[in-house]
Amino acid sequence: MWTNWSGGQECRPTATVRPLDDSGVSAVVRRAAERGQAVRPVGSGHSFSAIAVTDGVHVDLSAFSGITGIGGRPSGPTVRVRAGTTLARLHDELADRGLALAAPLELAAPTVGGALAVGMHGSGPAVGSLSAAVVGLRLVDGRGRLRDVAAADLDAARTSLGALGVVLEAELAVVPAGRVRVTREPRPVEEVLDEDFWTAHPVVEAAVFPSASTALTRWLEPRPDHAEDDDGEDDEDEPERTVGVTVAGATGRTALGGATLVERALPRLVPRFNRAVSRLARTVTATGPMHRVLSSPPAVRFEQTEWALPRAAMAAGTRELLAALADDHLEVGLPVRLRVGPPETGWLHPAHDRPTGWVAVRVPRGTDHAPVLERAWRVLRDHGGRPHWASRSDWTAADTAASYPRLPDFRRVRDDYDPDRVFATPALDAVLGD
Repeated sequence: MWTNWSGGQECRPTATVRPLDDSGVSAVVRRAAERGQAVRPVGSGHSFSAIAVTDGVHVDLSAFSGITGIGGRPSGPTVRVRAGTTLARLHDELADRGLALAAPLELAAPTVGGALAVGMHGSGPAVGSLSAAVVGLRLVDGRGRLRDVAAADLDAARTSLGALGVVLEAELAVVPAGRVRVTREPRPVEEVLDEDFWTAHPVVEAAVFPSASTALTRWLEPRPDHAEDDDGEDDEDEPERTVGVTVAGATGRTALGGATLVERALPRLVPRFNRAVSRLARTVTATGPMHRVLSSPPAVRFEQTEWALPRAAMAAGTRELLAALADDHLEVGLPVRLRVGPPETGWLHPAHDRPTGWVAVRVPRGTDHAPVLERAWRVLRDHGGRPHWASRSDWTAADTAASYPRLPDFRRVRDDYDPDRVFATPALDAVLGD
C-alpha cells in the first residue's frame, strides 16, 4: 500500500521498482507497456492530488540522487542533478559548491523530479518556480527510449505532470550562493493585500486567518557576507524552523499544534484562538543561507488546495475567500497562505503567461476537509484561478482546455513522447483528457 504525505491518497500498485541506472528505467517502462500497465514515477508523496495514484507500476527513483556535473551557459552557471535528489540534498550539494537555487523552496523532502512535474514554487515577484530554472531534461519516454528533450519541447516537459516520461536528470540554472536576512512581522491585512507589499522585497509571503485583522508576513533581503547586525556584532546563522508564515520559532509550531487540537475538540473557538495567535506575533529576524533560513518543516499534516490567480485578481479573490470562510463558519487552525510569482513559460504551469498570486487553503488532517476546500474552489475559480497540480481540486479536462492556450501544443508533444499513454492514469485523464 502506498500513501501520500497527508494520508489522503493511497493505492496498491502492482509493483514498486527501484532501478539503479538509466537502462533499468527503460526496461521497466518497456515491460509495463508490453503488459498494458501504467507507469508512474513516485517521489516523496508530497502532492495532495492523486497524481501518483495507480494500480500499475510505481518507479522509485531514490537511487538517482546527487549532482552529476557543473556547467555554464551565457546566462550563468548550471548544474546537472538526478531526478530522485531531494531538495534538501540539492540545497546542501549546491552550497558545498558555492551555488544556490534562484527559486527559494522551503520544503526539504520533495524530489527534483516531483517538484518539476507539478510546478513547485516559492514566492517572489520576479523569481520563478523550479521549473523556470530548467534548461535541459533527460527522460525515458513511453516506449522505453532514453531521450534528451529537444529545445522546442522544453516548455512542455518542464511542468508535465509526469505525462511525457520518467525524468532522470535535469539541468538547472543556478546562482552564486549568498546570505540573506529573513524578517517575520505582523502587518495589517489590508496592507498585505496592497500590491506595493508584494513588490517591496525579492522574496515575500503572508498568511491570514479569516477572522483576524493582522496578517503574518515573511520576507527576505540579500545580506553581505560580512555584514554586521544592528547591535554591531557579526551575523550568525539563525535558521528559522517554523511553518509557513506563522509566529516565530518554537512558539509558531506550538501555536499551530494547539490550533489543531482546538479545532478537533472545540471548533467554535478556532476564530478566537486564531485572533490570539495573530496578536501574539512579533517581529523576528534570522540571517544565513537562503535554504536554511527558509526551511519550514510542517508542524502538522494537512490537506491543501492552492490556486494560481492572475495577480490583478489576488486581492479581490483573497477578500472574498476570507469572508466566505468566516461567514460560513469554515475557519480552521491553519491560515490562508499568500504568495506571488512571475509569468512562467511552461505550457502547463499554473502561472503560465501571467503574473500570479498564489492562494493556498489548508485543513489539518483528522478534520473534514471537504466543506472548506470545496468553498475555496468555488471562490478562487471565479477569480480566474488555476489549481496547483499538486493540490486537491475539482478541475476537469474541459477546464484545462479553456485555461491553458498551449494545451494543443502539449498534446502534440505528448503524442510523440507517449503515444500509447503508458504514463496515463485516471487522475491525468481527468485533467488532460486522452
